[in-house]
Amino acid sequence: MESVQNLPPHQQQEFMKNLEEMQLKDSLTMYNNLVERCFDSCVSSFRSKTMDKSEIGCVENCAGRYIKMTQRVGLRFAEHQAMQQKRAADAAAAAGGR
Repeated sequence: MESVQNLPPHQQQEFMKNLEEMQLKDSLTMYNNLVERCFDSCVSSFRSKTMDKSEIGCVENCAGRYIKMTQRVGLRFAEHQAMQQKRAADAAAAAGGR
């Protein structure tokens, strides 16, 4: 994000707008995937307008697992990115020390 600070103000605003749009799109995609996966897995009867207790429990459990999984994947991705950045910094320092 340091390089964003070096941009002119109008480009910073455009960058932040694009970033917000990407984050919104990712959030909506995750939500849609969660709804589709849990609905397909848990809802099997269409005899009434409401879900029965077993379907409700299944959806709650499914949604909880899905959210935990996406949080864990996000954490692992952040760890991987941090490791890659450290390796690049170490390589740059080693190359500069020659």
